[in-house]
Amino acid sequence: MDLFPPEWIAEFEKLQDEVPPLDFSELYQQLCEDLGDDPQQVFVSLDSQALAAGSIGQVHRAVLPDGAKVILKIRRPGIRPIIEADLRLLLRMSEIIEREIPELRQFHPTAIVKQVMASLRRELDFAAEGRNAERIATAFAEDPDINVPKIYWQWTSERLNVQSLIDGVPGRDLQGVREAGLDLKVLARRGADAVLKMVVDDGFFHADPHPGNIFFLPQNRIVFIDTGMVGRLSETRRVQVIDLIRALVSRDTAGVIDVLIEWSYDTIVSEDSLTNDIDTFLDNYHGVPLKNINFATMLRDLTTTIREHSLVMPPDLALLVKVFITLEGFGRQLNPDFDMIGAAEPFIRRSIHARYQPQALARRGIRNLAELSAVVSGLPRDLRRMVKTLRRGSLQFNVELNRLGHFGKELNRAANRLTVGLVTSALIIGTSIVMTVQGGPKVFGLPFLGFIGFLGAGISGVWLLISIWRSGKD
Repeated sequence: MDLFPPEWIAEFEKLQDEVPPLDFSELYQQLCEDLGDDPQQVFVSLDSQALAAGSIGQVHRAVLPDGAKVILKIRRPGIRPIIEADLRLLLRMSEIIEREIPELRQFHPTAIVKQVMASLRRELDFAAEGRNAERIATAFAEDPDINVPKIYWQWTSERLNVQSLIDGVPGRDLQGVREAGLDLKVLARRGADAVLKMVVDDGFFHADPHPGNIFFLPQNRIVFIDTGMVGRLSETRRVQVIDLIRALVSRDTAGVIDVLIEWSYDTIVSEDSLTNDIDTFLDNYHGVPLKNINFATMLRDLTTTIREHSLVMPPDLALLVKVFITLEGFGRQLNPDFDMIGAAEPFIRRSIHARYQPQALARRGIRNLAELSAVVSGLPRDLRRMVKTLRRGSLQFNVELNRLGHFGKELNRAANRLTVGLVTSALIIGTSIVMTVQGGPKVFGLPFLGFIGFLGAGISGVWLLISIWRSGKD
């Protein structure tokens, strides 16, 4: 929310649920196929006017025979091949960028695009959205303040999602929230706690918690809808993220650097220079109360520092960064004093504490012992294979030397120029001899073969001069 000016944000919000809807007649045939029957036979009533429309699908109200109010989220006919074509172009573009622009290669554009592709393909599958909704609902089964719509699986498929209708106040209708007597500060805190629980505790989170995907109910309850876009974090990645946030909040330079270097893979890093820049970065927030720190700005500043040192965050964190920025922007809309870092602090503290509980230490110890046992037990086999390879004389060492490859190319060019020079010389000498022979066809008063020889020698000479000139510039 803080990445663009307010007027831009207002226009972008129109893309969330103000896309012009298709006429219901264009959806009718596909709906019949997905339901396996005429919609009028399945539902007591079905509103042909769209309740909302997006780029992938649109929503219609309906009532089941038992009186339950539901919505039908219907995928736009023909949208999948269009999106697939766009994704292929995006992937091809990222591959070209990675190949042709070495300075951008460190940001792994292809890997990031593949993350986006996987996320969009999951959004196209409305059955997957239903499974995501149930998984989130299970995670909050003991929390009455967080709700997710019920999925009606007998009518849900890849192109159709039937779920319970949420009769609440839309997240972007702040005036309606106030008129309903809801507490905006409580809503901001509960919403942040819910998302942070999904990220820190579960490693499975709603990746698009913008105001259009949130409804508010009486007693300050919150409903998350549109769970098509979700993020996943492995246990290892969660530990790294928590360690990074803890180090940022506590202004622990060494802690920040440890995580960044762990993410740097094989990138050569000047630790002295990185330490100095991280110190400067953290010093900008020295003495600033946590509630006054804009987390989105802090992330942007950190990202800038990372890029200056040719480092990059792992591609699977792209959705997480997006969630944090969206969450803080929405939280500050509800409560101008919303403190994103303060909201995250209890989760981070609890996670670190749980990491050193006896049960957790025992699990890690057992896992490490199992891995060590696998390595030790496989060592005789690996040594036997290596000895056999040595006996056959087929042991190979692969050494990658970029400078050597460049030298090889230059050597090849020099050999080409030398060959052309020799051929040119031979043409000149041979043609001079041919010119002394009388008779035969002539061109411009010269023997035909002699003319062809001199022409070839001239072209070769010009090419050789241009090649030498270009080599000098390089």
